[in-house]
Amino acid sequence: MKLPAQDVKPAVTRLKRARGQLDAVIAALESEQDCHDIIPQLAAVAKAVDRAGYLVIATGMKTCYSTGQDVEEEHLEKMFLSFA
Repeated sequence: MKLPAQDVKPAVTRLKRARGQLDAVIAALESEQDCHDIIPQLAAVAKAVDRAGYLVIATGMKTCYSTGQDVEEEHLEKMFLSFA
C-alpha cells in the first residue's frame, strides 16, 4: 500500500528530529561525554523512531479502510507487532 506524502508528513518530521538527536548522540559518544548525558538522548531517539513507525502503521490502516483496500489482517498485525 502506498501512502500519500502529506498523510505521513508528521512521521517524516518526527524522523528528521530523531535524526538530529541521533547525530547529537554520536557526537557525544565520539567526544567521550558522560553516559548520564547520553542515555536519555538515546532513549528519546528510540522512542521517536517507534512513534514514527506507529504513525505510519496508523496512517496505512486509515488509508486502507477509507479507500476500501483489502489488506490481510495478518499482515497488519505483523507490522504492528514488529514495534512491540
